Amino acid sequence: MARIPVLVKETDTYMTGTGGTPKIKNPQTGEIAMDRDTGETLYTVTVMQMSDGRAEILKITVPESGLPVGLAPGVMVRPVELIATPWARIFNGSLSDGVAYRVARLELVQAPAVAAPVPPAVTVPESTDSAAAIKKAA
Repeated sequence: MARIPVLVKETDTYMTGTGGTPKIKNPQTGEIAMDRDTGETLYTVTVMQMSDGRAEILKITVPESGLPVGLAPGVMVRPVELIATPWARIFNGSLSDGVAYRVARLELVQAPAVAAPVPPAVTVPESTDSAAAIKKAA
């Protein structure tokens, strides 16, 4: 099966929709998916990728060692070694297909600081008494 490296551009942003949940290998038995090479538990993280004014929802498989501390919904992350694998299968006579995404790890990204809005300047009308006092002093 083709494994296609995905370019993660500096201008792209990735925000989690879910924290890591164990990936289910077999829904009938509830068996958890494990990495074939390392034996690590695999997790699924839903991520919104925003690039060039578009947004895509990706379900990314992450090994347990690749989940950062503090991963929660709504945090910014950066995928490391993002791979796309196209797949297709026939089940009960119907074709299903899609793209599976996997990363070596996710890194937490510090969101850019947003400046607090500056309140508008307030002008206080000058009273006639203070204007007269200023003219008298001059």
